[in-house]
Amino acid sequence: MATVTHRARRHGTVRRAWRHDVALAWHQVRYEQLSFWRNPQSAFFTFVFPVVIIVIFGALFRTGGRSSYFYGLSALQYYVPTIAAMSVLGSCYSQLAIVLATRRQEGILKRVRATPLPAWGYFLGLLAHCILVSVVDVVLIVAVGRLFGVPLPTHWAAIAATLVLAAACFCALGVAVASLIRNAEAAPAVVQLILFPLLFLSGTYLPIHSQVLNRVSGLLPVRPLNQALLGPFAQHTGVNWHSLAVLAAWGAIGMLVAIRRFRWAPRPQ
Repeated sequence: MATVTHRARRHGTVRRAWRHDVALAWHQVRYEQLSFWRNPQSAFFTFVFPVVIIVIFGALFRTGGRSSYFYGLSALQYYVPTIAAMSVLGSCYSQLAIVLATRRQEGILKRVRATPLPAWGYFLGLLAHCILVSVVDVVLIVAVGRLFGVPLPTHWAAIAATLVLAAACFCALGVAVASLIRNAEAAPAVVQLILFPLLFLSGTYLPIHSQVLNRVSGLLPVRPLNQALLGPFAQHTGVNWHSLAVLAAWGAIGMLVAIRRFRWAPRPQ
């Protein structure tokens, strides 16, 4: 009887601790959102950049029809999903890596680690923030594309699944890259040095018709995201399981690197 009572008490203690951790994680999710929206200049330019690109492309290609150069799509049908993919990269990879490097150098991460907030709760807050920003970006891009005559997507469930997995993948890669950056001043250069070649190689700005380059970039994370969004956005297909598998593999790699290399304390200069 004493053993059963002891187990019940221990189980109750574990449940209370779990509920406490979940409450702290939810508080962190809310904090990330509030801190983002209370910086209106940052929020404005986060959302306006991909919209401006779509407006420019819309002005350039508005009268263009379907073309074999764009895989049987119009230029805007091609660019709406690829720019949507770029917006996910911007919020989940670029901004996250730079923010983490800055917070670590300023000692914010070290102070966060000293609080009762569990590590998974902190990163859950970042992931939830990145997903929300990505969703808002994609909705704005689709809306602007519709103004230029681009049909609305028909497979929203496939788009939602792709966005969630892509956000998790590139958040993991963002944390991994942040763990390798020595100081905040170097963060933008390191992040963009990795990202920009991948954007061009993966056909974000211009379709790539080289089979060799497409095979190579298909093993990297950006082109699979483009392909996973092109299908449900413009080609009336559902989930691209192969592309999602590549994203999941890269997410796992990023997570492993982050677990081994990420540090909360500032690096010595």
